[in-house]
Amino acid sequence: MKTLIQSLALALTLGFVSTAASFAETNPGGRQAAVATYKTGIYTSIDGKLNIALDKATGGAVDICLKNPDGSIAFNKHLGKGESKSRIRLNLSDLPDGVYKVEITNGVDVTSQSVTLSTQKPTTPSRLVAIN
Repeated sequence: MKTLIQSLALALTLGFVSTAASFAETNPGGRQAAVATYKTGIYTSIDGKLNIALDKATGGAVDICLKNPDGSIAFNKHLGKGESKSRIRLNLSDLPDGVYKVEITNGVDVTSQSVTLSTQKPTTPSRLVAIN
């Protein structure tokens, strides 16, 4: 009976220690950061603007970035814990041609989309029609 109680106490102790270790906070300062789940929609409009729609759960922050082809940030927006929706319309007409990246992150997960800007060059007609 004494061995059974000791074994049971040991099993409970190990179970408690492993459970406590899995819930341990990894952030400095002793507070665990909340992570917001989010849904996004990224699309272009006829007039050449980039539209970003984001719906997120309150309680965590989300960052939206547009990065230049060299990796520098062209646009950045931070959605705080209390915000739940954002609708952004970016005019990309002043940006040079290249492959840009839209990155959305909640601190844990990163969603990335490539946006290619290219200007069509005018073509010359291949045949000439003249009236005499």
